Amino acid sequence: MHRWLAVVLLAVSASAVAAPRVVSLAPSLSEIVVELDCADLLVGVLDGGERPAVLENLPSVGRYGQLDMERLLSLKPDLLLLWPGSVGPAQREQLKGLGIAIHVVDPHDLDQLITQIEAIAAQLGRPERGMQRAAQLRERLEGLRQRYRREPPLPVFYQVWDRPLYTVGGGQIISDALAVCGARNVFADLSLPAPQVSVESVLQRKPQAILATEQAQLDAWKAWPVAQGRLLRVTDKGLERPSGQMIEATARLCELIAPDK
Repeated sequence: MHRWLAVVLLAVSASAVAAPRVVSLAPSLSEIVVELDCADLLVGVLDGGERPAVLENLPSVGRYGQLDMERLLSLKPDLLLLWPGSVGPAQREQLKGLGIAIHVVDPHDLDQLITQIEAIAAQLGRPERGMQRAAQLRERLEGLRQRYRREPPLPVFYQVWDRPLYTVGGGQIISDALAVCGARNVFADLSLPAPQVSVESVLQRKPQAILATEQAQLDAWKAWPVAQGRLLRVTDKGLERPSGQMIEATARLCELIAPDK
């Protein structure tokens, strides 16, 4: 066989390894795929909030907790990207029996998030993009840690909802974002991702700042002694989506709670 023909056949063989048909089963995972410039591999997504524009015309396989299994199978995916919280336990068990490769992503801190972004790129067959993206994010994250380091850390209460009152536990990634910003989640000792707490327990832990996404929730604290601390509104929804953009959302969080604010 002529050498040039062998080279051509090798190239054809490499390209013949079909790129995976990927279905993302969480909006944050869809966002990661887009950030890696791999949106061309997606054949379907699970919806939940606004989609990136590049995914606007992709088929939907349902919404959070409501996976359309028949629609999913019709797309003939080779790989499912799964965040466990996006699909109910019964359907997760169903997915295991389909014979489709599943890559589970469930980061509990920002370092894990970056590592898992790198792993997703490898699963997509484009590891170099993951390494490049991870290097950028790690450098940015370390810069934030150095800039906002504080001893002792500022005790803060991060409110998720008010009726009933929910916060984030120590294993939730937002708790780690607070730590990057030189703050300490006053409920970091709780293991549940979103524990229910009481007003009394918040008062006992004496936060020096309270953070919430709604102004009305913050205003309600003005009747309590903790109002002597700072009531800070988090307007950036990026903290709710553990994708690469969460590092910049963390930077904005740090600016919000910085001592000179």
